[in-house]
Amino acid sequence: MRRFTSEYLETTRSGMWADSRDALASLDLERRERILDVGAGTGALTAVLREETPASVLALDADPTLLADVPPPRVLGDATRLPIRTDGVDLVVCQALLVNLPEPASAVEEFARASSDLVAAVEPDNSAVAVESSVPAESRLARDARERYLAGVQTDAALGGARDLFEAAGLTDVSVTRYEHVRTVDGPYSDEAVESARRKATGEGLDADRGTILAGPTTPGEFDDLRQAWRDMGRTVVDQMQDGEYRRRETVPFFVTVGRVGD
Repeated sequence: MRRFTSEYLETTRSGMWADSRDALASLDLERRERILDVGAGTGALTAVLREETPASVLALDADPTLLADVPPPRVLGDATRLPIRTDGVDLVVCQALLVNLPEPASAVEEFARASSDLVAAVEPDNSAVAVESSVPAESRLARDARERYLAGVQTDAALGGARDLFEAAGLTDVSVTRYEHVRTVDGPYSDEAVESARRKATGEGLDADRGTILAGPTTPGEFDDLRQAWRDMGRTVVDQMQDGEYRRRETVPFFVTVGRVGD
């Protein structure tokens, strides 16, 4: 399973649930009694669930450092070997977890075992991310870097809807609904936006993905060329920020898959 820092999770999930809570409507949260949030990370979805339901929401993650940021109740555990008795909760849900597992089918089977009613997965299609920017080169380079990254990832990072996985696990009445998480950068710029621009200009952001990109067909020379173009683009971003002219819009499609546990 791929590992992430708390900073990465907070950045990529920032603002997702500010205007997308209708995406959780099919989970019947008002009727829940016991919910398990698997791969909770720093607890972004856990917090939303605790606000939206009277149920007890248990956060589970395999990384004790990330889990330490989540208020109790919480439990350390593996998504493919849940420390939950059969039918122990009435909803098992995850966010951006299956896309990072080498064997997501095993996790969904465990979800179906642990739940007495519903299983849900909120998963992105990272191959369909769209970037619009006031810096013309950014959209092209972001697409190039993303394609190279996905070619080196050892998991299905473009999973999106998980209908096949749910049906293979014996779940019924499976539904898949598409939503969009839109992140915008506009003046006045937040500290997060300024830091992101700095990481582009120095190449740090791309350097963090170097190992994954080189695991695909990209050669070290091609990566170096991409990094130089990335840094040049980043310096233009910084210049536009200083003039108050930089604008960016990123659209990430995500899919909510819900299935019912059979008798």
